[in-house]
Amino acid sequence: MKNILKVIIIAPLIGAGGAVVLSCDKAVTEPIKEAYIPTKLDENAGTWKPYILTSSSEVVVSAPKAITDAVYLKELDSLKNKILPVLTPTNKDAIAYWGAGAVYRWNEIARELAARYNVPPASNAEGKYPVPDAANPLADPKFPFANPPYTARALAYLSVAQYDALVSTWNYKFKYNRKAPSKNDATISALLPVSDLPSYPSEDAVVAAASYTILVAMFPGEVPYLDAKLAEAKNARVWAGTNVPSDITAGDALGKAVGAKVMAKAKVDGMSAANNQTLVAGQIEAAKSRGIKDTWVSQEAPVRPPMLPNYGAVTTWNFDKATLTKIRPVMPYVVGSAEWQKEFGELEKINKSQTREQARIANYWADGAGSYTPPGHWSREAANLCHDNKFSEVATARAMALVSTALMDAGIACWDTKYYYYTPRPQQFGLKTSVGLPNFPSYTSGHSTFSAAAATVLGSIFPSKVTEMNDKAKEASNSRVYGLIHFRVDCEMGLVHGAKIGEFAIARGKTDGSGY
Repeated sequence: MKNILKVIIIAPLIGAGGAVVLSCDKAVTEPIKEAYIPTKLDENAGTWKPYILTSSSEVVVSAPKAITDAVYLKELDSLKNKILPVLTPTNKDAIAYWGAGAVYRWNEIARELAARYNVPPASNAEGKYPVPDAANPLADPKFPFANPPYTARALAYLSVAQYDALVSTWNYKFKYNRKAPSKNDATISALLPVSDLPSYPSEDAVVAAASYTILVAMFPGEVPYLDAKLAEAKNARVWAGTNVPSDITAGDALGKAVGAKVMAKAKVDGMSAANNQTLVAGQIEAAKSRGIKDTWVSQEAPVRPPMLPNYGAVTTWNFDKATLTKIRPVMPYVVGSAEWQKEFGELEKINKSQTREQARIANYWADGAGSYTPPGHWSREAANLCHDNKFSEVATARAMALVSTALMDAGIACWDTKYYYYTPRPQQFGLKTSVGLPNFPSYTSGHSTFSAAAATVLGSIFPSKVTEMNDKAKEASNSRVYGLIHFRVDCEMGLVHGAKIGEFAIARGKTDGSGY
């Protein structure tokens, strides 16, 4: 029987040994993720195409000490005689936790933080909604509000930093070819599986430092928590006997340098202007000029300003602005047309006689406030597939980067469409929803666009999963109709749009030199 771990969907935090701190009872059960030797070492990954770095040697890593050098021999002796003999149960728990994989765990941590911060600001006594302040992240309301676009962006930069850092790591690993401690001293017994992958610089330290750099920028109120995770992640590799301190030091410096380069791009991608409310009046008038008779209006009291009306202007990863416009979905049915009446009738029927299965699907895919949002849902899907298929760290990072950049692109393209047409939601015509009321226009469905983009990419990486991924995307899309959040056209056109977006990520992957 497989080991089972309770994993919290709503704002969980995982302790050093993988213990889950329960904040509510919304949990799912899934197998514990354990360490493994990758099916492939991907020896040529140092030649793969990075996203931000100009080459895998842009950040310089100096050669390590030779395995016959007195300094290195002293590291081995310390590992064997001073560190491994005195490990505590807490140390061993940390080894097991991080043994699941650095990319796997840091993406998991990012999703947990997104869930913690996915809380819409409440109105104040003046009937206004204060905006979270990055300079004072723990004030009320906390920064960030990790809504779906924010979460997609955070995961994209995280995954790109991990991937670029690991491409560089693989370059230096096979350039210097210093094997793991137990390969150089047979009397050292490592506590995790050891492959023939060179240990310098440490891939786990590289991922930890790159991830830390991204996450402290995205979640500035979590520095103490991330400090602890960073220290534990690096220590765990020494405690496991799979790295010596010099492996860790080199990896830490490389990861920090790559993370800083990736964050430099994030600072100029247009996100700072994504919530520009001065654009809204013009967007509404432009939508009306295109033939939209009834535009979206917030149904909250007091009226909440629309969420991120200028997110569609944020820089995309896998296609340019001209393409963004070219693939924008056509105008939907206008209110009152025969097509609109038919689709509103479908929603009225569901409202009167929703089946138990429809309710289950609507709630399972809701991914609303307090969750890690649809992008997080698909990030988890991708990470689990990589782990189950025993991908190397660099191959996992590549897959996560392809999926995550597609998800961010999907959010940008979907938000561009939403505010281009500014269409109303079913709630403006008397229908209620039990799965949360989004505070932005209806067409197209974000769930559908995110899901089709991710499913398309995952189907390409894991061909045996094509049908399963597409079925999940379709169910996620249908969930928004079953939850009375969207009209059918919002969802169907979102699926088409998302699939196109996913294809651009696939095209990028086919030219990265990986051979996957």
